[in-house]
Amino acid sequence: MKLTGFPLIPILLLFHMIGLGQQGEADNFPPPETPLTITASRVQGMIAVDGRLDEPDWGLALPISDFFRVEPVQGGPITNPTEVRILYDEKNVYFGVFAKDVLGLKGIRMQDLSRDFNGLENDVFGIQIDAQNTKQYAVSFQTTPYGNQQDVQNFNDNNRDEDWNALWRVRTQRTELGYYAEFAIPFKSIRYDKPAEGVPVEWGITFFRLARKDFEKTVFPAIPQSFSENRMTYAAKLTGLEVPPPSANIRIEPYALYQYDETKSGEQLTDKLNQPKVGGDVKWAISPNAVLDLTINTDFAQADVDQAVNNLERFNIFFPERRQFFLENSGIWAGGNSTSVRPFFSRTIGLDNTFNASPAPLDAGARYTDRNERRTIAALAVRQGETDMSAASTFAVARYTKNYSKENNVGAMVTYRRDDAFDSRGTPGSSNTTISIDGLIRPKSEITVTYLLSSSIDSETGGTGYAGSFFAGNSTNTYYLGYLSSFVSRDYTPDMGFVFQKDVVFHSPGGYAILRPKGLPFVRRWDPGAFLNYYHDFEAFGNFQQANLYLFPIYTWFRDNSFIEASLRPTWQNINFDFAPLGIDIEQGQYHYTRFLVRYNSDQSKKLSGSIQYDFGNFYNGSRNTVIAGVRYAPLPHVSLTANYEHNNINGLGMDRENLETDLYSASLRLALNPRIQLTTFYQYNSFDDQGRWNVRFSWEYMPLSFIYLVFNDTQTEAFDPLQRSTQFISKITFLKQF
Repeated sequence: MKLTGFPLIPILLLFHMIGLGQQGEADNFPPPETPLTITASRVQGMIAVDGRLDEPDWGLALPISDFFRVEPVQGGPITNPTEVRILYDEKNVYFGVFAKDVLGLKGIRMQDLSRDFNGLENDVFGIQIDAQNTKQYAVSFQTTPYGNQQDVQNFNDNNRDEDWNALWRVRTQRTELGYYAEFAIPFKSIRYDKPAEGVPVEWGITFFRLARKDFEKTVFPAIPQSFSENRMTYAAKLTGLEVPPPSANIRIEPYALYQYDETKSGEQLTDKLNQPKVGGDVKWAISPNAVLDLTINTDFAQADVDQAVNNLERFNIFFPERRQFFLENSGIWAGGNSTSVRPFFSRTIGLDNTFNASPAPLDAGARYTDRNERRTIAALAVRQGETDMSAASTFAVARYTKNYSKENNVGAMVTYRRDDAFDSRGTPGSSNTTISIDGLIRPKSEITVTYLLSSSIDSETGGTGYAGSFFAGNSTNTYYLGYLSSFVSRDYTPDMGFVFQKDVVFHSPGGYAILRPKGLPFVRRWDPGAFLNYYHDFEAFGNFQQANLYLFPIYTWFRDNSFIEASLRPTWQNINFDFAPLGIDIEQGQYHYTRFLVRYNSDQSKKLSGSIQYDFGNFYNGSRNTVIAGVRYAPLPHVSLTANYEHNNINGLGMDRENLETDLYSASLRLALNPRIQLTTFYQYNSFDDQGRWNVRFSWEYMPLSFIYLVFNDTQTEAFDPLQRSTQFISKITFLKQF
């Protein structure tokens, strides 16, 4: 298919702007040959973690205050200075922080008191630690002026795991001069190598702070604007610690719950479940490098629910994993940061990759990780129980990664799924295997290359399939250039993974300039650019499927981090298969149309914020106009009310020139007594299938990482006159003890 009218002028303009921007490339300075050194002091008295920093030891500790500004512009004077002191005793390492604010209490920006909060909407201070000096891995401990906790694993400044949880404490105090934060992080919660006799302990460490009202981000030590605080090749060295010898420590987390389910058709009760359940998890740190996680009768009653999507595209929808056991350490698996090709995607265990998927029972599971500065070994095995619709299954995955040079690695991964015979349906047993190799190459700090090649072997089809991806990107303070390519053969069948489509090759070159115009002081950053997205067959190689050119001349953040985009997508489609988005049959043939997008969101850190998006233009042989709007009101950090609305107006589409309107409503309310006691409610109604869903969840962290949950779920078909209704109530208590 010929791409008539393909606009080359915007691409030429983009590369011209990038060429101009390269004049400032020197601002992307390399990591220091000799890292900065900071020192921790041993506690002489007692530290009460109360956020006051009034013990004499804090006054004797050496202050760290030479932070480096990265936002809104790199370098220069800092409006909101930060000071950090570090202490330790035989059990904990302590961090005392004073975050000065020129407006005092009035300068604090907070949206909610949830754990694992949104780091771009609140004032935040964070500590990143690479205790094994891998340069490729860090754990982050973050808080807000109200003492929320967030702990994160980061891999290669490329992949984040926000659902990793460690046992640590933080308390804060807000004053007219700013806020104080006092961290106590147990040595048992940090993985470090056994100290060699006579060799000083050194940990890689960075700090960052976001003063949200000014969107002023500062880091220690200096790190270029184009990288995050997790780029540990720039880390300082924390010295002076006398750490206890690493010991095997065990963390147990048993739970007990009661679950009541009922399903009604009209007024008739068709199904009912009334049962208690017990189970739990065990985390055993066998050595400083090796951790074994065990789970029995795994339960995810408190996990967030999926949000409905009306899919109008030809690709599979990627529903993210939301269950904590599988989210933790998810960044170690090959393809873990991809939404197009994943040889292993944990959602295939106990769930289908479908909206509101019904869970299957997980009888037991084990995960093993062994990580040091040279390599990572990981394995996972889970036994899934039988249901009325599916046989019992066994899942296993094994992973090895070798680190070389400063930031490079290469790895291999094998997955294996065995489905038992299902006698009631006459289905024989089957197996599925994938074998993958992947890696990351970073020849310079601003250049990243990743690759993945995977094959699958399936006993049912008897076929072997292939898939893979390649990415190369150059990210500096003044521009980004990148190329992404993925391919999936028709026979690639990862029964433990996810692919966005089969029999496809995808190419996406493009980039954008990063402009910070001095003549427009209200603009923080302007990123005009273009990406070409081109798809063709894998089997009949080169046979065109579709393409679009994403042009975004206006892609701009203002000083308060509000945002505006104006873009267009000239699109070419070759429909040579049965395709019926939302049930509307599209005639096979070739189409060319252009769609336009305008969107804006206000400053999301304010008490009242909103967003609006208008996506309009032709759509195949018809037209589609989509409006998405949202509003949030948070008068206090303890209260947050959010409402969202999506409307699709489709006209003259398909073989029968059909018209269709859909509406998707959602609303949520979060109430918090403090960061540890919260009530959240969520409701969503989709007019397309006339389905309404409630999710109400109360959580109380009565001890660190020990919770009481009360959960209510309600799903109604024909929501305003229910034909079918499923109701669920769950009460659950967990208890965490670390030995």
